[in-house]
Amino acid sequence: MTSIIGIFFLSLVLSLFLTPCVIRVTKKYGIVDMPSERKIHLEPIPRAGGAAIFLAFFMALFAGRFYPTVILEQLKDPHIAMLAAGAFLVFCLGLWDDIKDIGPGIKFMVQIAAACLAYIGGMKINIIGIFDYNITLGWFSLPVTIFWFLLVINAINLVDGLDGLAAGISLFVSLVLLIICITTQKNLEVLTLAALSGAIMGFLKYNFSPASIFMGDCGSYFLGYMLAGLSIMGSVKGSATVAILIPVIAMGVPLIDVIFSPIRRFIIGQKIFSPDKNHLHHRLLKLGINQRNAVLVLYGFCIFMGILSIITIHAKSEDTALILIVVGAIAGMAIRKLGYMRYFGIGKVHEWLKDVSDEIGFSHERRNFLSLQIEIHESNSINDLWNNICKAMDKLGFDMTEMHIDCKTAKQKMCQGFDRLGFDVGEATLNQMMAIINKTRQTMIWKRPGFDDNQAVCKESLMKMELPLIDNEGQSFGYIWLVKDLKRDGISHYTLRRVEHLRRTVLGTLQVIMQN
Repeated sequence: MTSIIGIFFLSLVLSLFLTPCVIRVTKKYGIVDMPSERKIHLEPIPRAGGAAIFLAFFMALFAGRFYPTVILEQLKDPHIAMLAAGAFLVFCLGLWDDIKDIGPGIKFMVQIAAACLAYIGGMKINIIGIFDYNITLGWFSLPVTIFWFLLVINAINLVDGLDGLAAGISLFVSLVLLIICITTQKNLEVLTLAALSGAIMGFLKYNFSPASIFMGDCGSYFLGYMLAGLSIMGSVKGSATVAILIPVIAMGVPLIDVIFSPIRRFIIGQKIFSPDKNHLHHRLLKLGINQRNAVLVLYGFCIFMGILSIITIHAKSEDTALILIVVGAIAGMAIRKLGYMRYFGIGKVHEWLKDVSDEIGFSHERRNFLSLQIEIHESNSINDLWNNICKAMDKLGFDMTEMHIDCKTAKQKMCQGFDRLGFDVGEATLNQMMAIINKTRQTMIWKRPGFDDNQAVCKESLMKMELPLIDNEGQSFGYIWLVKDLKRDGISHYTLRRVEHLRRTVLGTLQVIMQN
């Protein structure tokens, strides 16, 4: 225990000393986080403070190797060497990103490479223990291990949006894992977590609101990587397995954020990896909580989750299930309060699934309407086309429709068709043909029996649409006029989409008819 306390305080003192040095260096070289639309701070703040955590952590471990105790001898374990190599790699990646922004593709490739180093060093998720059941992963072990590292690294990075938030959460998670490893007598992991906790605590003095330095990507990537690796090393059932519930519960806040953020962005049509101001901490600010109190609220939730994860270790399967139900209920209420349910409500998901099935063509209604589109497409004359349009309008529940043909465009198309065929048609003949088209156009009006738009009881209930029949070259073939009484029959979920399908089909058919 003396060695554990000693390495913790050594790391703490080093961090307290190194952080002001990093502040001076970052200011000197202009490595600062500038205010922007999606940032909370209003003035430039030095970043890359993770360098102080990184240096304090490894300097404390390096010094511990020379302390003559049996426990500290374990720091020579090869696991630590591979973990250190991967940590150095992600730290350099983050530092590069702090100095010069890099794209998500490079970030993910380097993070995957670092995760592979940990995997080679023996930090593998071979078995996932859930309650009393063990799931052997086999060759899935590598992708699951990589996914775990990516998940935790980017979870810590995403919550780094308020002063002291990412550092405080990382500290609480480290302490929870430290307590778990002490109770399970995992001495190597205990020493490593003690050094990590001390380094974070020293940095937090300068990073808590109001912050004088940010940890930057170098700090969040490093901490995420270490927590991912140490949670595997310190897993309850041995270094070759993971009781996955323990680290998941302990890191509840960042994991919820990293899982929900890309889903939320996907649903609302944003780029999955684009930054925004809709993370958990931003949501708390929108509720009127100030920045300092928002951080304290999330600290409290982390402490609560940490206590639950410790209890879970010693609980029976039935008790663990009850704990998870309670956690799930609390998380659900919190998510609803923060406004996330508007993205994930059952009704919205159901509508989205309906839209997807309709676009793919799985729904019966879509396939049924497709038969009408085929009939329209196979029309050989204007009259056939009009009759098929009337069938479609009746199917869609419209009350009136008119189709007007642009005679000028029709004449141009007929002339082009005759020229291709080598016929010399006189102007008089063309005018006679246009007169026929004009006459046809005058009669292209369809109304549902009993409907009279002039005698409509409530004209405000009439939905009116005009669909221009214009091709990609900008040539107009006319337009279709649609009227629907919404009081008689409301608009369905797919009506407007069907109308656009209809417009495109009619336009394509008109082009063919005019050319023939």
